[in-house]
Amino acid sequence: MCGIVGALDFAGRPVTEPVLRDMLRVLKHRGPDDEDVYVNGPVGLGHCRLSIIDLSAKGRQPMCNEDATIWLSFNGEIYNFREIRKVLEGKGHGFASRSDSEVVIHAYEEWGIDCLHRFNGMFAFALWDSRNRQLWLARDRLGVKPLFYCASGSNFVFASEIKAILQYPQIQRSVDHQSLDYFLALNYMPAPFTLFKDIFQLLPGHYIKIDSSGKIEETRYWDLHFQEDQKPKADEVYREQFEALFADAVRSRLVSDVPFGSFLSGGLDSSSVSYYMAQYLNRSLKTFSVRFDEPSFNEAGYAQIVADMIKSQHYEISLKEEPSDIFPRLVWHGEEPTADSSMLAFYRLSQFARQEIKMALSGDGADEILAGYETYQAYYLWKIYRAIPSAVRQSVINPLVLSRPASFKKVSLDFKLKQFVQGAQGSWEDAHARWRLIFHPELRSRIILPDTGNGDSDAVLNLYREMFSRCKAKNPLNRMLYVDTCFYLPNDMLVKVDRMSMAHGLEVRTPFLDYRLVEFMATVPPSLKLRNLRHKKYLLKLTMKNKLPRRIINRPKKGFNIPNAIWFRNKWREYVLDLLSPESISKLEFLDAGIVGDIVKAHMSGQEDNSHKIWGLLSLVIWWNLFIGSERGRGL
Repeated sequence: MCGIVGALDFAGRPVTEPVLRDMLRVLKHRGPDDEDVYVNGPVGLGHCRLSIIDLSAKGRQPMCNEDATIWLSFNGEIYNFREIRKVLEGKGHGFASRSDSEVVIHAYEEWGIDCLHRFNGMFAFALWDSRNRQLWLARDRLGVKPLFYCASGSNFVFASEIKAILQYPQIQRSVDHQSLDYFLALNYMPAPFTLFKDIFQLLPGHYIKIDSSGKIEETRYWDLHFQEDQKPKADEVYREQFEALFADAVRSRLVSDVPFGSFLSGGLDSSSVSYYMAQYLNRSLKTFSVRFDEPSFNEAGYAQIVADMIKSQHYEISLKEEPSDIFPRLVWHGEEPTADSSMLAFYRLSQFARQEIKMALSGDGADEILAGYETYQAYYLWKIYRAIPSAVRQSVINPLVLSRPASFKKVSLDFKLKQFVQGAQGSWEDAHARWRLIFHPELRSRIILPDTGNGDSDAVLNLYREMFSRCKAKNPLNRMLYVDTCFYLPNDMLVKVDRMSMAHGLEVRTPFLDYRLVEFMATVPPSLKLRNLRHKKYLLKLTMKNKLPRRIINRPKKGFNIPNAIWFRNKWREYVLDLLSPESISKLEFLDAGIVGDIVKAHMSGQEDNSHKIWGLLSLVIWWNLFIGSERGRGL
């Protein structure tokens, strides 16, 4: 994997090499092995390389075809590039390297932009077709790899990360206030929006065509379609098909010319990936996990059980963090604020693993395609809840739940119950959206200062409604899985995976997001995903029941979340109070310092668990300091 940058000037002014080099300079962490640029009048491409396949100079980018009429800057991996290469060789194409990037060039020569349908991989690329004077930007189906762009005046600028776009001389930086409302609602940014005004993210499964006159066309080339009208098969038939696809997804991701391993939390997803990796290797697999001192967060013992079973070389890191050191690094590499505390563990784990390996496999994506979240069970509870007379809900149930004392354990019952009753209003589709909200509309209307032009508070629900309307499935579980796979997954989970690993030049591959597996799961009956309201990811459990210990298969999901609710009240307390002080908040000019203070006070007193809100606010303040405010452009 790598970092890509580039620009096209519609007015015909030349794109210069020094500007592209400046853009690449802030992406060096993504590609520390090499860098180069291609400039030709009003167009320029840049590339910083993380060498994984074909480590020779022949894999250097930007790369061109034989007559230098097609130029490519590519980030990611095409797992079936060898099969595609054989087809192209049969059609007369010659190759100068062993890289998958060269296959992309020749595939475009042969099939045009329809070549995207042939790729099985994670990717984001820019391709300049000089004959037709067209620039193409494309992103993989699930959005594993990022790609941002900005059309400003006569300039079209793009890059793997926003910070590179900000290096372009004509690009201005300011806050988009509608996106501010999106962030506070979700504590992540939904594509195509970013928190930067006029900078956008290319949506997953989309490509853009830009011609030299400035005409920009965006097209969706892939979507997830659920097939609910098929005659059901026996459970064993689905299990065999799933196992074959999953095993092949793991196998195809082991193609590498550098050392690799796996992230092993001890949960079902990462344990399944690690199990199949160990089956394919003729040597000991290297596995990596995180240990926490807090018992309700620590999974290291489970990771060790799996490591012992598959006989891996197991490495473990304990998190002992100073917030003043780690928070700015998370925000700088994340580029936009987020309240996903698992970013910290993923960041440190990637940094730790990079000492031994250059590529890792992870279990991300399983929850979205196999139904692993409790929100899917919550839908059925919502039906029961809504059947209760409204007067009883409002006068008895809601007050009882909302008055429960705060618990600071990992995803506590207190937190889940309060999220449920706050979200379970209106339609079940809206409830599914509200269960993921961090700042609810009433609080957002108070915390955003009225004179800053804050956006429509219903806009975030409309994003979810738009996703639900796009889904043609009728079954409620399938509809929720569609929204989470196409919306939540690329905008939150995959941002963490890409930015935190690439911060250290570590490539992470996700077998559960092999598009063949994703599309297959869209044909599987809901009862094999969520069985009897109790067994989430049932088909995966069925597949692994004779391969992994029962205690690994049946234990509750935890993930990489850190004990931030506890840390904010003790060892990180002074940092929180300082960064979220009235003096600090007033610099942002769009948040009410009094409301922020109330949120912090309620958490510190133990009255409420506001850890998600506080994490998001800390990230927002640091983001402002790094990218917008007085420390503009300084970085770390």
